[in-house]
Amino acid sequence: MRGAMLIQLLVGALAILSYASVVKAEDPYRYFNWVVTYGTINPLGVPQQGILINGKFPGPRIDCVTNDNVIINVVNKLDQPFLITWNGIKNRKTSWQDGVLGTNCPIPPNTNFTYRLQVKDQFGTFTYFPSTLMHKASGGFGGISIYTRPKIPLPFADPAGDFTFLIGDWYKAGHKALQKTLDSGRNLGLPDGILINGKARGAKFTGDPGKTYMFRISNVGLSTSFNFRIQGHKMRLVEIEGTHTVQETYESLDIHAGQSVAVLVKLNQRPKDYFIVASSRFTTPVLTTTGYLHYSNSKVKASGALPIGPTYHVHWSLKQARSFRWNLTASAARPNPQGTYHYGNIKPVRTLILANSEVKINGKLRYAVNGISYKNPKTPLKVADYFNIPGVFNLYTIKDRPTPGPARLGTSVIGTALHDYVEIIFQNNENTIQTWHTAGNDFWVVGLGPKKWTAAQRKYYNLVDATTRYTVQVYPNSWSAIYIPLDNKGMWNFRSANWPRRYLGQELYVRVWNDEKSLFTEYDIPQNAILCGKAKGRHT
Repeated sequence: MRGAMLIQLLVGALAILSYASVVKAEDPYRYFNWVVTYGTINPLGVPQQGILINGKFPGPRIDCVTNDNVIINVVNKLDQPFLITWNGIKNRKTSWQDGVLGTNCPIPPNTNFTYRLQVKDQFGTFTYFPSTLMHKASGGFGGISIYTRPKIPLPFADPAGDFTFLIGDWYKAGHKALQKTLDSGRNLGLPDGILINGKARGAKFTGDPGKTYMFRISNVGLSTSFNFRIQGHKMRLVEIEGTHTVQETYESLDIHAGQSVAVLVKLNQRPKDYFIVASSRFTTPVLTTTGYLHYSNSKVKASGALPIGPTYHVHWSLKQARSFRWNLTASAARPNPQGTYHYGNIKPVRTLILANSEVKINGKLRYAVNGISYKNPKTPLKVADYFNIPGVFNLYTIKDRPTPGPARLGTSVIGTALHDYVEIIFQNNENTIQTWHTAGNDFWVVGLGPKKWTAAQRKYYNLVDATTRYTVQVYPNSWSAIYIPLDNKGMWNFRSANWPRRYLGQELYVRVWNDEKSLFTEYDIPQNAILCGKAKGRHT
């Protein structure tokens, strides 16, 4: 009798397990079809050729939830090859989807490529934009909002809604003219204006009085930092590029090229319209643009003086950046690099010092990292690595530290091992602000300081609650230090977010590698991969 009952229990348990395996579904899929075309736009009062996605400038926002699979079919109707990169999306285990020339062959005109992304263990505010040539200067960019799953509590009450602010510098000349200027050996000079969501004036955001809204603010410009502020309102910082922050309140925020933040704003003033202001930082003259925060019951137009912001004050910006802190008590979807969140207790296995410089090569303006100005090979690095194609790159072109001697052209790839924990110092010996982005891997900003970095600066690092992010600014004649866990196998782009500098060579790649062939560490080449250069004609 007892044996029969035991058999029945086992059968029942197996049935439950079988049922569970059947009903267990994949993470949700979201599908997008984007057609990329030229179109006439008029953001600064002069008609010019813009890059549109589904007829829109800026492009459509991607809304998704942690762990969603995002499938985006991109149809290129331009007259040039084209790629889109996903600024801050990790693409875990698949740098094949990164959308830069080191990992992907560009999409030829009148053809398509389907990106397959998974926003694994991520939430927050990010962007996408064209990574080829100077296309970013004509549009093709948009916002990405990754919401947390319902079961994961937010460290703040649900906002009544959220607004996306895509802010950046803008030139009246199109991408081809700007590219021609750079190719001739000249720099671009001061931009012609600042845009908010594609407008130089008049972008309006409407909310109900008494309610709190999330403002997702991203710098999608080519190179200019800006300061953001709202007349009569304060902003509570809650997120930086996928990290919940300690919720400090600010009257204005500096946001540098390629960076994104999210703030909460309560509409607690008398019903009227209020100025939203974005002004350039570290430029002479200061460029300013305005939008409007409109109370839904307002019949009064915005008036009065614009809220005052900083201009060239580097120390003010540095002090603010040091005030950003990780909210260690917040729940969130996130991976667990190195098996611990005590990042300050992990000893880096390697230190890289990456110094940017403005140089002349063959009589023309270029930008270099440790004396090497990056030049894209015709065969993407990732493709060459996969097919073992020789002569495309080697791991000895660039050194771990700056070396004396004249700058030269080269294809810079730094070789690392999967799960290396690395200290990187971005050393800026120039009198201009820099911003660096790391693809595929976020990092802790542990230190920011003036002049040249020395090992003695480590005693001032924040090893407890530094924020993680994907972009870090480096102030003029200063340094920034990061700790980065290289837990995402692949070929990853480390680039200047100051786009003219990136176009003229201020970038490199980091090969995160081990000799294990396993889908647990890296996915295979996608079947729809475009093959070019020395890989053309091969089979995936």
